[in-house]
Amino acid sequence: MTEETLPKTFDPAEAEPRIAAMWEAANAFAAGANAKPGAESFCIVIPPPNVTGSLHIGHALNNTLQDVLIRWKRMQGFDVLWQPGLDHAGIATQMVVERELAKTNQRRTDFTREAFAAKVWEWKAQSGGTIVGQLKRLGASCDWSRERFTMDEGLSAAVLKVFVTLYEKGLIYRGKRLVNWDPKFETAISDLEVENIEVDGHMWHFKYPLAGGETYEYVEKDAEGNVTLRETRDYIAIATTRPETMLGDGAVAVHPSDERYAPIVGKLCEIPVGPKEHRRLIPIITDEYPDPTFGSGAVKITGAHDFNDYGVAKRNGIPCYRLMDTKAALRADGAPYAEEAAKAQRFVEGAAFTEAEIDAINLVPDEYRGLDRFEARKRVVAAITEEGLAVMMADEEGNPIPLVEKKKIMQPFGDRSKVVIEPMLTDQWFVDAAALAKAATEAVKDRRTSFAPEAWEKTYFHWMENIEPWCISRQLWWGHQIPVWYGPRFEDGVPSAVENRALESVQLIPEQFCAMSEAEALEKARAYYGDRWRVAVASADEQRKFSIGEGPDDRIVWIKRDPDVLDTWFSSALWPFSTLGWPEETPELARYYKTDVLVTGNDIIFFWVARMMMMGLEFLGEVPFHTVYINSIVTDAKGKKMSKSVGNVIDPLDLIDRYGADAVRFTLASQEAQGRRQLRLGEQAVEAGRNFVTKLWNAARFAEMNGAKGGAAFDPAAKLLPLNRWIVGETAKTRMAVDRALTELRFNDAANALHAHTWRVFCDWYVEFSKPLFAEGGAAAEETRAAMGWALDQILLMLHPITPFVTEALWGERAKPLVHGDWPAYGAELIDEAAAAEIDWTIRLIEEIRSVRSEMGVNPGAKLPLHVLEAEPAARARLDANAALIARLARIEGMAEGPAQGAATIALPGAVLALPLAGVIDVATERARLSKAAQKAEKEIGGIRAKLSNEKFLAAAPEEVVEEQRERLEAAAAEAAKLSAALARLDAMS
Repeated sequence: MTEETLPKTFDPAEAEPRIAAMWEAANAFAAGANAKPGAESFCIVIPPPNVTGSLHIGHALNNTLQDVLIRWKRMQGFDVLWQPGLDHAGIATQMVVERELAKTNQRRTDFTREAFAAKVWEWKAQSGGTIVGQLKRLGASCDWSRERFTMDEGLSAAVLKVFVTLYEKGLIYRGKRLVNWDPKFETAISDLEVENIEVDGHMWHFKYPLAGGETYEYVEKDAEGNVTLRETRDYIAIATTRPETMLGDGAVAVHPSDERYAPIVGKLCEIPVGPKEHRRLIPIITDEYPDPTFGSGAVKITGAHDFNDYGVAKRNGIPCYRLMDTKAALRADGAPYAEEAAKAQRFVEGAAFTEAEIDAINLVPDEYRGLDRFEARKRVVAAITEEGLAVMMADEEGNPIPLVEKKKIMQPFGDRSKVVIEPMLTDQWFVDAAALAKAATEAVKDRRTSFAPEAWEKTYFHWMENIEPWCISRQLWWGHQIPVWYGPRFEDGVPSAVENRALESVQLIPEQFCAMSEAEALEKARAYYGDRWRVAVASADEQRKFSIGEGPDDRIVWIKRDPDVLDTWFSSALWPFSTLGWPEETPELARYYKTDVLVTGNDIIFFWVARMMMMGLEFLGEVPFHTVYINSIVTDAKGKKMSKSVGNVIDPLDLIDRYGADAVRFTLASQEAQGRRQLRLGEQAVEAGRNFVTKLWNAARFAEMNGAKGGAAFDPAAKLLPLNRWIVGETAKTRMAVDRALTELRFNDAANALHAHTWRVFCDWYVEFSKPLFAEGGAAAEETRAAMGWALDQILLMLHPITPFVTEALWGERAKPLVHGDWPAYGAELIDEAAAAEIDWTIRLIEEIRSVRSEMGVNPGAKLPLHVLEAEPAARARLDANAALIARLARIEGMAEGPAQGAATIALPGAVLALPLAGVIDVATERARLSKAAQKAEKEIGGIRAKLSNEKFLAAAPEEVVEEQRERLEAAAAEAAKLSAALARLDAMS
């Protein structure tokens, strides 16, 4: 035994910050650190977390996987760059800063736009980027000196360049389309920022009277064509969950195959709300969208407030009437209702209107104007019901009551505002995504970029082949401001009087000047307006007229910048090349683009992955990465999505505090199975990860106490004792398995191969087999010390990408830290088949003896003889060579030749042995115990199988419950097989 230097236990709280500081001081993560001469590059760009964010368990998984690849490649000698950075998170950051201002009774609107932006930058300097420190705690080995921010000067220049270029190509344009509108923040938001939540709702059924009192015969039939209802109607019935939107209906649609309504297709019906003398008439049309089997089969079409309706309206030339303002209150602008309704009626009669003129029409009756949308809903329902235009049904006593279904509905909420999102027809900026998608689609089809798992390519293609224009504008103050200035369009050298409007009405101003800077915008405007006009820029807060000068001789044209900012996904789409210096031709861009692997979640395949593909191909002519790895979604141990309201959220920082970063990382990596959608995480799994770290630490202490030192001279290819040849070969097998798994992005296979090698091969067997050799001393002990030191070093090297802190701590002070250790490259040449056969055979014999003792209930302290019934020469030699090990580890007391009474037989390659149990156990009692346990196991299996074969259970039970039952069945079946084998042994003894 030698003097100990390692503490008895590994203390992550002490070691992790110390080791992290050492890495930082050594600039260990710098781009190109540890690269071999002429090395290939390997680059990953981090999915930029929000500057407002904190580390959640999904971040922990995603960044652990990236770090595993980065550390592995760095140790292999690649020129590695893990590019870090943060997203400016427009809406989230603005919300945080506004909340801070509210603490001092201030509002955003108390500041100019520039002053508010300064407040945001001030907040970022003080509190933003918390997640960076948290990622460092996890062990993320990014080149932190290269950290970027989507609002920094370089990335802002890239954003401007891309916008202006796409604008000039006609691929960015301003238009009016339906978007998700957040009434609290008064901005458009993306689908990803919308949470669809199941809530209690109502479905109201109303009658739309036919124009002029016209009637028709309404007939319903069953599946066989038999008439089940025939009646004369003077109305068409619709059902809606949002009655307030009826005010903006442009049509009622039915399916072309629906015979019930064939007589009235093309007729007009009356919207049953509003002043009776000004009721609007709308057409009954056909479209593929309505489902004849759902409700009445007739659907009201409100194109300005429903995404499906918008599609129907566009296909059929139906006007889209906007009912709400930016706060989702019913509009209060415009002419009196009587005048506005008359305009809409003229459209039905064939008059032509521009899109802008239709949008200006306010069809909210005067008495509802300015009401909150939900208050308006109540009043609309009450008014229709009072007029007798609600569809009626009989209650339990046979009395007529309005038909109102109480039902669960999916309602969209803003993920940050928590208010109901309103589909809204607004003027926004769009990218012609369909044009850019073509090249990005082909790049995946021809395998320039591939997905792992490959199944996610279907999701990618579905999005790309059904792509809609990408709304890139947001009505916020924090973000990249749209680089477009507006001025009045001139006709014959003078401004159009129609366009001579207040600057706030930018959506009505047709002339646009898109430029990289204000100076360039002025230059373009001066070229447009000519020498007769002086051009000036109105500030964001000035309320000037566009073409009105200060005096009669002062001919000034005022231009003003669009107040909107770009969607944060726009700047994120440029991330793989903007972070490397584009649009400048930097050495980093030339060296590291295209990047290698993108690790991300399936929820942003379209929002981020596809858009990076589009932008990379458009601006660099090359895909941004060759592989997209889609990691699992982390759920709780039962497969349920983590939710604060449910109370099942797992905080990775809490886990790190309690178990250490290595335990968390190893747990996540070992459970990340490619193709599995969920990673079920429970605290017990992290405890197991900590136990693995402890096992490694204890093995290292054993090696140290026995003089087995890392870094000592050792030739694994030399002629060695069978035990040491065996551990060398097992190490080589593990190296090949780990490299193969990481190359194929099978993280769990890599982690589990290392776990099996470390725990079972090294700790359980090699350490135990080495003890007699250490006790014996001499040359065998010295060789084993060197072999053990080498084998432990190889474990540290291979485990380092997954568990960097404990391995670096065990590596100690050497010529270079483990983070820059040389990844092993040996392989099959170190595998000695003869040594492997001998040691594996001995291990199997010990395991078989232990299994028999356990199954038969033999007292753990009892020693038993081992009888050799048959043994070929090779097997006999193995028995003789390892007799002492077998005796000590299997609690065997001597070996005998020939049969034994009441013995359990053990068959191995080349030998049959027996373990006599007569007099050691009560066979009858043991058989009864095993039979009872087997019956219980079979009963449990039957119950679970019955449940899993029940279609009603499978249809109704949550996915996590079904999966839990399948896991229980698998465990019960394994236990039943074990009991059956034990009973078979008893029968063989009889």
